[in-house]
This record gives sequence, C-alpha cells and structure tokens, in this order.
Amino acid sequence: MVHKGYDYIIVGGGSAGCVIAARLTENPDVRVLLLEAGGKDTNPYIHMPVGFAKMTTGPLTWGLTTVAQKHANNREIPYAQARVLGGGSSINAEIFTRGVAADYDRWANDEGCEGWSFSDVQPYFIRSEGNEMVASEHHGTTGPLGVSTLREPRPVSRAFVRSCQQMGIPYNPDFNGPVQEGSGIYQTTIRNGRRCSAAVAYLRPVMHRSNLDVETGCLTTRIIVTANRATGVEYLQKGALIEAQADSEVIVTSGAIGSPKIMMLSGIGPADHLRKLGIRVVKDLPGVGQNLADHFGIDIVYELKGATSLDKYNKPHWMIWAGLQYLLFNSGPVTSNVVEAGAFWYGGKSRPYPDLQFHFLAGAGIEAGVPAIPSGSGCTLNSYTLRPKSRGSVTLRSSRPEENPAVDPNFIADPDDLKLSAEGVKLSREIMNQPAMAEYIRREHFPGDKVRTQAEFEAYAKQYGRTSYHPVGTCKMGTDKMAVVDPQLRVRGIDGLRICDSSIMPSLIGSNTNAPTIMIGEKASDLIRGNR
Repeated sequence: MVHKGYDYIIVGGGSAGCVIAARLTENPDVRVLLLEAGGKDTNPYIHMPVGFAKMTTGPLTWGLTTVAQKHANNREIPYAQARVLGGGSSINAEIFTRGVAADYDRWANDEGCEGWSFSDVQPYFIRSEGNEMVASEHHGTTGPLGVSTLREPRPVSRAFVRSCQQMGIPYNPDFNGPVQEGSGIYQTTIRNGRRCSAAVAYLRPVMHRSNLDVETGCLTTRIIVTANRATGVEYLQKGALIEAQADSEVIVTSGAIGSPKIMMLSGIGPADHLRKLGIRVVKDLPGVGQNLADHFGIDIVYELKGATSLDKYNKPHWMIWAGLQYLLFNSGPVTSNVVEAGAFWYGGKSRPYPDLQFHFLAGAGIEAGVPAIPSGSGCTLNSYTLRPKSRGSVTLRSSRPEENPAVDPNFIADPDDLKLSAEGVKLSREIMNQPAMAEYIRREHFPGDKVRTQAEFEAYAKQYGRTSYHPVGTCKMGTDKMAVVDPQLRVRGIDGLRICDSSIMPSLIGSNTNAPTIMIGEKASDLIRGNR
C-alpha cells in the first residue's frame, strides 16, 4: 500500500471533477489528486463531434443495464454512463442547454437549496461558457467551455426546424436565451470542429501544473473516514491497493450512479441496506442512492427518399471521403454532433414553460436499441418529459467494488409521466408529417401505422422508451431527512467530505444536463475555496 499526501482528492474525472481540479489548482500552494476509473481521453471518436454515434456502448462506458423496469414491460434497458476522462462530456451528443430559470428557483425556494436560485447560479454558467457566436446577458464568451452553433446542419435538419414552425412551434435561435420554447439548431460544445469536453476545456490546459496529479485506471474502493472525518481515499490501480491522504477534503464527483456507489461502499448510506451486504455502517444516510430521476426518451424513425442524412456515410467510399474532408479542411459531416436540431414545447395545457424536449437526429439506428434503416438513409426524432415525477434508486449488489450497482430509474412509474410521454410521441409524428419534411420522407419506418390510439401510444412508450443519459438526484442537496448534502455540498454528518456533481440535483432540470453539471463544478470550486 502506497501513501500519498494531498490537500484535496477528487474522486471522478467527469464534467464536474475536471472543472474543480482546474479551479482548485489555480492556487499553486494547493495539492490536488484527481482519480478517474476509466482511461485517458485518447480515443479519436471522442474528439470528432460525429463520434457520439460510436460511443453509447463499448469500452468508454461502464456497460450498465437497468434492473427490470416494472412499468416498462419489465425490460432491462441499456444505461450508458461514461468511463473515461471527461465523463459524459467526452461521449455525449454535445448539446448545450441549461433549462429555464424556474428550474433553479424551484431548487432554492421549494427544495431547500438556498443559494441555488437562477440568479445565484447564472454567473457560473456565464463564467464557464466561451460562446463563439452569441454575446448577450445570457451567455459568456471568454469561458473555458467552447460553445458554437453547427456550421453545416444537414438539409433534413433544417427541414425539421421548418416543419416545427409549420406546426406552430416558432423558430428559436437560442434555447438558452430569454425564452426556451421553440425550435432550432442546437448550440453545441464544439470548438473549431472538435468536441470541447470538460477534459479538453478545463483539464488539458492545466495538466502541466506541478500541484495537480491526474491518475486514470483507478477504481475507488472506499473513502477513509476517521472520527467522522474523511481523511483519504483507497483505490485500486494496476492491481495495487493504494491509499491517498487528503489533508483538507475529499470531493466525490463520480456522477449520479458512481457517487452513491462509492458512498455506500464506504459505509455511508442506508444502514439496513449496508448491513445486509456486510458493510460496516459509518453514517446512516437514508437518501444515498435514492431519488434517482432521468429523462425517458422515446424515438420514432423515418426512411428518407434520398441519401440526405448522415447514414450516407456508412458506406465505405463516402466514409473515406468524409474523413478526408475533415482531415484536410476541418469541415463536412464529421463536424456534426448528429443530434443537430431540436425543440422545446408543450404537451400539457396551461404550463408556464415547456414540458417536452425533442431531439432530431440526422440518421437512424445511431444509438443502442434504436432501429436502423436496413438499406438507405433515415432520421430519428426523440422526445421526453422534461420534469418526470417518477423516482428510482441506485443500490449495491454486493460489497465488491468491481461489481456494478443495481440501477432502477423506475421509468414512467407515475401515470402522468406515461401520459405526457405518449403526448410527446404524438407531437413527434405531427411534426414529421408537415410539408417541409414531406420533401424528404419516404415512409414512417418505426412505429408505423399500428400506433394510433392513446393506449397504443402508451404501449409503444412502455416497450421502446429508454434512458436519455441524464441521471440525477441520488445524493440530493437540501435540508430534509433524505438530503445527503447541504447547500454547500457538504455530506451531512461527515466532515471534510463533499459531493459535487449531478447527483446533488434535488430534481431534474428541463434540459440536457452537461452544462448544469459544469455549473455545479464551477460553484462547488468557489464553495470549497470559500469564495461565495
């Protein structure tokens, strides 16, 4: 066992972990160790925007599958979570959205999270953002995270935006601006034709700092707690069990699945659950692993009349051409994030802000479990309920750190979630049936004419809905008895220990979750340093 001494140990090199490592080491007198279970972000697919299509399964993920989903026909659903430096920001679809102000005001006013209203967190969104096109009170232009509008959206993606307008969803050039509702081309975390992950934006520029150590291939086995204080971390690296000492704090940033797992392995969590697995209870915190929320996405797939989507480049000669265009000119289909366009709109009546989000993919069969077009080109429209009421859990299967936890999102357990999900599919079909898309579409490939009634739409959602890769809430922030951390992100009852990632969100925000997770990293770094 090797002992190393640091001021701060950060457990998890994902979006928030990269931010915090960069910010804390701005002080040259602070020693920081960043531990990541996965490898370095060297896979070329990570840095090519279109590479998202190749990374929803495979070696850059944990290979998770949910437990049988009771309300979704008992299906065990693939559950992609990143296992690589940069975390989800290294393998996601690079969409840059952050929700509406009311999402954060709800945290502060209704869910016991003082200091997390939109006016409190907006400066951190601004500080993180380096938008190359949009400069306004809603955006930052000098932050580390590169944000851009796609240079060359596919013609079929532009047609989708026109179709939305024909259906009555207005054009919106900025989903992060004054209003969220509308349709448009997504802003993306792409800079100069390359993915700008948190590892690229925050970590790579500071890797030279002598006060920062970044270790990959490290499976954290437990947080060491002495006299109710976190004093270090134990982890496995290349078969060796290593113990590292933290003189100031241990900061857990392993995400909504990884963070509760590490906490429970350390004896911090629901006491009865830990005892059943033979884990010594260090602190009974019943909220650890509970309150899991995720977006339940449902896809419809269309066959196109011509080779007008990215599917064209599945053929070897076109793939070679696209690669050459990217290498020589930094342009072409490789610079696409695939999920080029989208919309925020209303499924329920009298809502103050959108309750549905749509993602238009310029291709078919791109993500695990979504049907492809056997020959030819296709496109996909995905929709989900933005603020689901259903809650699930993350629990341990055993006390072995090598074993993945049991993930139960408990999708569509609440009847309102199922009803609104079905409404999203109905609206998806209505959008795709507008004149602007008729120029491109040959036929509806999936689900087809067999789905027409409310009952059939709900049955379709149950059978084909899946994760949208947005798990949050399993170490929630707040003041009630199920809260795991306080509004300063300090773990209740354990000194020197914070959790600073998407797991602390008390509820889902109405958008993609990467930008909010980076915001959490930014705010956490100030809380840790005492800059409030």
